[in-house]
Amino acid sequence: FFSPEVIFGVATPRACHQAVSHPYFQESYQAIMATPAKAKYWVLTLSCIDGRGIVHALTGAILAANGNIAESQQFTSEDTGMFFMRLQIEGADSREDIISKLEPVAEKYKMKWILDDGGRKLKILILVSKAGHCLNDILFRHRAGQLQIEVVAVLGNHPDLSELATFYGVPFEHIPVPKGGMPDFERRVREVIAEKGVELVVLARFMQIMSPPFCADFQGRIINIHHSFLPGFKGANPYAQAYARGVKLIGATAHFVTADLDEGPIIEQNVVRVLHNQDKNSFVLTGQDVESKTLTQAVSWIATHRVLMDGIRTIIFA
Repeated sequence: FFSPEVIFGVATPRACHQAVSHPYFQESYQAIMATPAKAKYWVLTLSCIDGRGIVHALTGAILAANGNIAESQQFTSEDTGMFFMRLQIEGADSREDIISKLEPVAEKYKMKWILDDGGRKLKILILVSKAGHCLNDILFRHRAGQLQIEVVAVLGNHPDLSELATFYGVPFEHIPVPKGGMPDFERRVREVIAEKGVELVVLARFMQIMSPPFCADFQGRIINIHHSFLPGFKGANPYAQAYARGVKLIGATAHFVTADLDEGPIIEQNVVRVLHNQDKNSFVLTGQDVESKTLTQAVSWIATHRVLMDGIRTIIFA
């Protein structure tokens, strides 16, 4: 039998221990771990001004490097005139070979491009406050091998989630944030990013505002989760406000962090229907589920190079 924490979705160490010890989880975990590893492949993402011959030139360069295109997705924005593409390349002789063949094409079309090892784990740093549902979902799926990430550390402005992070074997550091104390917190975040080679900072219900200089320095490398009631229901108790107004849909939005609060490019959104006979606590639990799912999906897409920027919009090659 599960404890009340498991039944009601509360992310406590006891609940996590019971969940991962359950035979259903163990069978699923063993099945995941027994799945054969994928063959070596590379992921190429690029953007440039749209024009004739781009795809032909790219495929020719990959063929010249003895590569095979296993997956291809592309999009042309009518609004900006930009061309976007994501390719999975198998069988090439080496990364250097692919680069040498791609460079002339990239120069001709003035491309912004990245070629990365498709199986490499993205290094992420998670920032938290007191709510543990988003952190628990990311760490649980990371432990089960469902996310292509390496969680280097969890930093919190409260100590509440230390035990949860420790349960999953992830270092936790408590950095108090008194009034006007964010400079010290941000200084430590910068240190960890530099020391550990962090590629993505995830605000998993981190209830502090990052400074404009910090947002500018790490543009495109910080993501956040918030309830989709903004700007209609602002403040500390959005679900209570939503309950009072009798809303029929609640949801969550994962987005990149910018100096404009909650205005960054949107990565993922989800909604779920709620009923008039649900109480405020039910609203909160439902909202937490949606937030967790939405943030984890955004992390997964970024880790697998499926998110490209088109001005203030995102292109998602799901």
